[in-house]
Amino acid sequence: TPNHYDIRDTQQMVWILSGNTLVAVPSSNNVEPVTLAIIACRDMEYRDEEKGNLVYLGIKDKNLSLYFTETEGRPTLQLKEINIMDLYWEKTSQKPFLFFHSREGSTSAFQSVAYPGWFIATSSVPNQPIFLTQERGLNNSTNFYLDPKN
Repeated sequence: TPNHYDIRDTQQMVWILSGNTLVAVPSSNNVEPVTLAIIACRDMEYRDEEKGNLVYLGIKDKNLSLYFTETEGRPTLQLKEINIMDLYWEKTSQKPFLFFHSREGSTSAFQSVAYPGWFIATSSVPNQPIFLTQERGLNNSTNFYLDPKN
């Protein structure tokens, strides 16, 4: 089964679901953040220990998984209605859904396998969608705290 985590960025913003979009908002009692589901990929085709562990990312209890698609020639982050366990049981890697999960100090970063050098990011401006960036640390956060949930 997947591991479940509360996720927040270095500015204490959490992820919420707005329609079919993940949005980063300041943490507060009025906000119901999503719980991130993370499970390892069984197929080792894209394994690269220097970049991190190969994982799939989903939203707990929502039957949604994070994946990459191209919009106007650049990678974008989307949610697809597919259960993370269905990805897990596939015999071959589902590359658009794969991330390298790396640990950086007490934080985690998530890099696209399909688009090397592109990382999941949150804007420093609240209420913006979660996005992909090649520019780490400039007006955005690509490092996240994961707090395990049972």
